[in-house]
Amino acid sequence: MTPEKLQSIAFKWFETFNNKELEKLLSLYDDEAVHFSPKLKMYKPESNGFVTGKEALREWWKDAFERLPSLNYKVKSLTANGDRVFMEYIRTVTGEEDLLVAEVLDIREDKIISSRVYHG
Repeated sequence: MTPEKLQSIAFKWFETFNNKELEKLLSLYDDEAVHFSPKLKMYKPESNGFVTGKEALREWWKDAFERLPSLNYKVKSLTANGDRVFMEYIRTVTGEEDLLVAEVLDIREDKIISSRVYHG
């Protein structure tokens, strides 16, 4: 996959996430995609930070969008090659300190198969 194609998927990810378009966001993912997030580990310790599949992603993001209606990600940089996109962004939520976040998307056949979030 070309770096341009990978970046276009990442930019669509940011657009759908920031617009809280849950079904469009989920359409970017493979049905069995795996997602890791320290926030997930904090809010749902039994998950050990992982969710698998679109239904689990739907529940996680629906909850986040409801709890944090002002949640927004501002792109700082994107690097794409092979089958991976490395994204740096600023997580903003009204009333909270901004948080620098890095996230890796692994992509196969135009679908995100895994994502990993790292907070700084």
